[in-house]
Amino acid sequence: MNLKRLNEIMLPAIEEELKNQVARLNEPRTSPFYDMLTYHMGWTGAGAGKHATGKRIRPLMTLLACASFGASWQPALPAAAAIELAHNFSLAHDDVQDNSDLRRGRLTLWKIWGAPMAINAGDALFVLAQQAIEDLQKSYPPKVTLRAASIFNDVCLDLTRGQYLDMSYEKRNDLTVEDYRPMIGGKTSALLSACTQIGALLGGAKAAQQEAYRLFGYHLGMAFQIQDDILGVWGNEALTGKSAVSDLVEGKNTLPILYGVRRGGDFARRWQQGKVSAEEAGELARQLASEGAKIYAEESAAQETEQALLYLEKAKPQGEAGAALLELANALLGRAQ
Repeated sequence: MNLKRLNEIMLPAIEEELKNQVARLNEPRTSPFYDMLTYHMGWTGAGAGKHATGKRIRPLMTLLACASFGASWQPALPAAAAIELAHNFSLAHDDVQDNSDLRRGRLTLWKIWGAPMAINAGDALFVLAQQAIEDLQKSYPPKVTLRAASIFNDVCLDLTRGQYLDMSYEKRNDLTVEDYRPMIGGKTSALLSACTQIGALLGGAKAAQQEAYRLFGYHLGMAFQIQDDILGVWGNEALTGKSAVSDLVEGKNTLPILYGVRRGGDFARRWQQGKVSAEEAGELARQLASEGAKIYAEESAAQETEQALLYLEKAKPQGEAGAALLELANALLGRAQ
């Protein structure tokens, strides 16, 4: 109940801050450009609304981390907005790079306005994120603002590293389980670690607590991604909204698939032959499970989950926000399979 109550209070404030940041582009000469961003953020166009915006997990985590040290969360809103804008910058570029037509059931930016315009819109979101983090100086000392900006930019660089690895892995069939973690550490875990670390910083946490929060966010991201990998092969389509064998058909190098390749059995031999059809994917998923890949991935997710919760306990989150942060973590880590 802590999470539900704070969610209802914080989310409208997050949305208002995001709209204020994006409104920097709301000028007559560039209004069509502004429209692209409001569409991508889920506020306008066909299908606009809560489903299109997503759950805003990252900014919510930032504010909860801040408040869990007894500090007011409102001054931290620019940081929460910066992180969500950076996330959306990466999504706009990912959709072009992955040739994705849809995101959350809506046409992607590049599908409507073309790839060059979509790339430019993504660039704008990144700059807006930088301007948002600078707005912390209105409420925090220069030293704190500079530290928050430094953490933020280090993480943005990690995002590009992770994306580079992801794209460079696409046509390779020699990858190992060890190749997986640096990619996911950049693409998924880095931004979540920024949420919790920056939130703790702005909440007045000591250095050791900030580091514990960073590691909590990092391992939370790892566990979340591994669980997503499991769903991508063996998930319930009615719950996930995508084909249960989609990762096999799309040829993704996820953790269970890389484990199966390492085993060198029947799955590995078929995988290395090339593209998997939708008709054979179900049987291949069963073969992958029989070779231990599902158990291995589940155990890996459990280990990352344990690490995340241990670091959260070590940080000693306080009050209603601390309870809500734990509730949010458990919700993210306990998705139905």
